[in-house]
Amino acid sequence: MGRLRATSGPAGKTMDLTALRDHAQAMLHEIVEDLRTPQTKTEQTEKSKGNSDTGPETPDTPAEVHGAGRAASGFTLGEMVSEYRALRASVIRLWTKEKGTLTGADLEDLMRFNEAIDQATAESITRFVQDLDHSKEMFLAILGHDLRTPLGAVIMSSQFMLDTGDLKEPHVALTGRILRSARRMNQMVGYLLDLTRSQLGTGLPIVREKTDLARVARDAVEETAAANPASVLKVETSGDVRGEWDSARISQVLTNLLSNAVQHGSATTPISLTVEGKAKEVVLRVHNSGAAIPRGDLAGLFDPLKLVKAGEPHDSTSLGLGLFIAERVVTAHGGTIGVESSADGTSFTVRLPRRAA
Repeated sequence: MGRLRATSGPAGKTMDLTALRDHAQAMLHEIVEDLRTPQTKTEQTEKSKGNSDTGPETPDTPAEVHGAGRAASGFTLGEMVSEYRALRASVIRLWTKEKGTLTGADLEDLMRFNEAIDQATAESITRFVQDLDHSKEMFLAILGHDLRTPLGAVIMSSQFMLDTGDLKEPHVALTGRILRSARRMNQMVGYLLDLTRSQLGTGLPIVREKTDLARVARDAVEETAAANPASVLKVETSGDVRGEWDSARISQVLTNLLSNAVQHGSATTPISLTVEGKAKEVVLRVHNSGAAIPRGDLAGLFDPLKLVKAGEPHDSTSLGLGLFIAERVVTAHGGTIGVESSADGTSFTVRLPRRAA
């Protein structure tokens, strides 16, 4: 175990040998107990896959505790895995030194020892990644919540200054720019909070009520057109487009899709939003002309924090939260969202059941 310090990274260099060996004794004790226990072929297969025999109600294994501790201590995944490499090498070196020549029984034990180390590594990695992801999500949630108050103050103050009519140019234009930027930041904070709700397992809150999607569509087009006066947007409705949905959330979906079309579509052709009522569902489709989305990007288009690199057909520095939130809202309504893209343009199609299943 003396090799742990030599193989550890920056986080490990700040810890003494006692801290670096904190869970080694418990893990080795569990491995010894495992070697003393008869093993079936099925158990051997599961262990080779890194599957633990523990469940949600069983206490954490030493390896799981180790993974959680290393995540909290600032270790990288590579640094933690290197500890297991050092542990394996140290034990095998001491083992062969004591035994001299390994017999058939020793080789069987050595194979099971390696399987046990692999399983412990898998358990530590799983817990390490889970805890790290949870920490990131909690950070985003706290950040988004704490930003709401100062942004609200900026929005209210700038709106009040404009409403008084006392400002003159260029102060009117500058204050208007502050207000628009603050509202945009507030929207981004809302996206972050929606992302954390989705990732933390609580899901997006949906409040269904009787809704006319024709009105929701017109309002979304008017809002997007006001924010993008150089763009031409049109809306068409047909059939019965009434049902039970969360109107605010559906408006969020349409605004996100329309804003995406404005950002990535051709500036010389109109953007269309069609709303079509069918027997059991309503179909909404947003279409824009412009360069096709690369086929390789279509599969992950609704993934969160997906950055589209500058210089590609869809030049953007957006983190892709808008499309992710749209997909989450549609899914929460029991609907589907898809995309088709070709030289003729790009269409996002949303299908919403009229009522909850």
